[in-house]
Amino acid sequence: MGIYGAMNTAVSGMRAQSFALENISGNIANSQTTGFKRIDTSFADLVSGTTGSTRRQLTGSVNSYSRATNMVQGTLEASSTETFMAINGGGYFIVQEMAGETDGRAIFTGTDLYTRRGDFTMDREGYLVNGSGYYLKGLELDPDTGNPVGSVSEVIRLETDTLPATETTKITYTANLSSNPLTKRAQENPSLADSNLLDPGLTAGANVTAANNQLFLNSSISGGAVTAYDSLGAPVNIQLRWAKIENRDPTDATTNDSWQLFYLSDADATGTGVQWTNAGQTFTFNDAGALTTPTAGVTFTNMQVNGNVLANVQLAYGDGGLTQFAKPSGDVQVTTLTQNGMPPGELVNIGVEDGGDIVANFSNGRQISIARIPVVTFNAESQLRRLDGGAFQATQESGGPITGQAGDIVGATLEASNTDIADEFSKLIVTQQAYSANSRVISTSNSMMEEVLNIVR
Repeated sequence: MGIYGAMNTAVSGMRAQSFALENISGNIANSQTTGFKRIDTSFADLVSGTTGSTRRQLTGSVNSYSRATNMVQGTLEASSTETFMAINGGGYFIVQEMAGETDGRAIFTGTDLYTRRGDFTMDREGYLVNGSGYYLKGLELDPDTGNPVGSVSEVIRLETDTLPATETTKITYTANLSSNPLTKRAQENPSLADSNLLDPGLTAGANVTAANNQLFLNSSISGGAVTAYDSLGAPVNIQLRWAKIENRDPTDATTNDSWQLFYLSDADATGTGVQWTNAGQTFTFNDAGALTTPTAGVTFTNMQVNGNVLANVQLAYGDGGLTQFAKPSGDVQVTTLTQNGMPPGELVNIGVEDGGDIVANFSNGRQISIARIPVVTFNAESQLRRLDGGAFQATQESGGPITGQAGDIVGATLEASNTDIADEFSKLIVTQQAYSANSRVISTSNSMMEEVLNIVR
């Protein structure tokens, strides 16, 4: 029995080393496969079933088992593709397989699978699919708040339609008005009393006609300009001008410096046609240069600029608001002049922000968060069942997916295979030697058996 047992043991050793060789071969073959997790081989001895003294027990044969390396991360490599992503740390993307098509539209299996392979690109329908054909799942985000719409992830489908225009409804304005505005009238008549005020030929609080345009320009200063957008996305150039209408009396503590704001409503107006529209408010500043009225901003009602009609546009003060301090140049120092409208936008690209939000970038400069990619982990991830294409399936042994304990998503990055070629070749040499040694045991056992047979002869 000893010789036969030695042969059987050697055969089990050769079988185990063949199994290890197959794993090594697969690891080397997938050394360049994105997100691949190598399989190592573990060996376990099988004790012979002798019932006698422990001093007579035999080492027995050997069995081989696969050992997963899911928890061993591959090298993260930068990529020029914005939709590529990798997980820095533990965890898996949630994906699904396509089951087929209905009316030219993809339908999915409904079964969640998990992968580390993050080479996702957009297909013709707008889905994000990786190089192995698995479709990415995520949480839809509200484009205005950036918060998830629901709590259940769905296969992500990106809309590539043109982004509609956003009409301007608010202008944010921060500026300092010189306490002594250097108007053209003041430059030409420096000795004239109140030469820095609105020309007396104009009525304070009224709109300015085309016939009085030059008087107005000579006795006012520029307040800046901003491009707004109407409901169709057409650009509207809003030009602002300030005219001081009253200087504070330093001998009377109850008086304030007073200003009025105008915008160019019709550059082509003639005669009695209105060219500059008054905002309808008097802006007053105390002796400390602080704005006293109106503190809540103003609203341009039914604003029209060169034939373009805007909704009611609110002029809001930005951080710092409006002030009036002495300024040698005598002009308006504008620090903030922005508006909230946008023209229509074409989709430029889709990207992944660090942290896992998918964002769409449009030609009008707007960036919209579309979806958030969840990352899940498992209590026993080495017990996941491997599938083709670097995917895994949850098993009873692995437990269900767990959220909130995973690594971070890094955009424009891919995780390389965790196979180390040098290490695999080292194992290959050891495996080859072990296989050869087992074959020598069989040869030796065969020689011993021949000796036994020769005794009989």
